[in-house]
Amino acid sequence: MLLVMEVLASFLLIMGGVFILIGALGMVKLPDFYTRLHAPTKATTLGIGCILIASMALHALRGDGLSIQELVISLFLFITAPVSAYMVAKAALQRRTAFLEGTRNADMSEDILERRAPDSR
Repeated sequence: MLLVMEVLASFLLIMGGVFILIGALGMVKLPDFYTRLHAPTKATTLGIGCILIASMALHALRGDGLSIQELVISLFLFITAPVSAYMVAKAALQRRTAFLEGTRNADMSEDILERRAPDSR
């Protein structure tokens, strides 16, 4: 049982590192702001999540019990990362940050920016 948990934790640590590496490469290689935004919010969130789950498993394996700090960090990360990515994308859209030429549905941004708040009567 001990060996199985260590192998699982090692696998999670390696997968976490791979996801973080992919997120970092995406930040460097992707062509425009909106596509770059996906790299850290998606891949890196999964990478940190894998690393925190592996750490929780190793603490439980050592007999320290469930690490509540790492559980809270994981929950906070999975809740705040999508919200912050949405807010950054919305701010970029309001500042009219240009899309890459040929981006699918880029014309929808003009429609979104032209919308007005509904009249309150």
